[in-house]
Amino acid sequence: MIRFDLTRIALGGALGAATALLSTSVFAHVTLETTEATPNSYYRGVAKVNHGCGTSATKLLRITIPEGVIAARPMPKAGWTVELEKGPYARAYPLHGKDVASGVKSITWKGGSLPDDFYDEFVFAARITDAFQPGATISFPVLQQCESGTQNWAEVPAPGQSAAALKSPAPGVRIIQAATTAPSTAPAAVPVKVGDLTIRSPWARATPAGAKVAGGYLAVTNDGKAADRLIGGSFDIAGEVQIHEMKVEDGVMRMRPLDKGIELPPGQTVELKPGGFHLMLMGLKQQLKTGDTVKGTLVFEKAGSVPVTLAVGGVGAQQGPGGSPAGGHHEH
Repeated sequence: MIRFDLTRIALGGALGAATALLSTSVFAHVTLETTEATPNSYYRGVAKVNHGCGTSATKLLRITIPEGVIAARPMPKAGWTVELEKGPYARAYPLHGKDVASGVKSITWKGGSLPDDFYDEFVFAARITDAFQPGATISFPVLQQCESGTQNWAEVPAPGQSAAALKSPAPGVRIIQAATTAPSTAPAAVPVKVGDLTIRSPWARATPAGAKVAGGYLAVTNDGKAADRLIGGSFDIAGEVQIHEMKVEDGVMRMRPLDKGIELPPGQTVELKPGGFHLMLMGLKQQLKTGDTVKGTLVFEKAGSVPVTLAVGGVGAQQGPGGSPAGGHHEH
């Protein structure tokens, strides 16, 4: 957390007291970067941790997912393990044509260390359901455990009360009316065929300003009689492209790079999608915005280099602008 030395600032007594109060009641809180969302939309939550418990380093951060927020998925974090607590919802919620009755109730990052002198972010994606209407505020309680001490950011303001009046407010997201937009007239992505391989629905997620990493997704069908392998790629907007896999093991979401790439067995479709295989576009040179396109190249062991264009979907989206790629077996 940035600390202000008010003794060096020539301010009046009343203004100085007000500034000191502001610095302790606002800058000290765990907050969410994006504080507005719409019903029936995906939300990318970035929990900003500005300080430890006093001067003690943060060792654990737990975000409680409130009822009415479903399909929560955390972003893995280097040096930390991620644990998911799952359970039933109060009712079933529709999601992509199915009713979902249970899911993630809390996300815990632990095992790392965030000194009080440093700032960091903990990221998750989830879907806001129609349980919330414009004007409502969703509270995401956050438990912050340190080497010495605990901060429980769980206070919810009463009707008409400002969160600024609370000592330990839970980060909140205000629900707003979705903007009315005309239906998209963009043509559907044309499958790219090279040899026995067909690449369908390549897309990427939009990123917030300043982000240095983005996820890329697609589906590859191998109609040949021999296996091939996706081994890399390059995009002008990224300094490096890696192939990763996310997998839940013993209730913990883990991400690992696949140094040998992804095998493409004959007669099968392999899908790269959120929560599974994916491309990691690292060292981004610009922000990815919804509606953009990103040109690049994928590299296959046998098929060679193949030009592709990623259509950029929404932040936290679970499928591309033109819908999900064709499903298939996931082999590696």
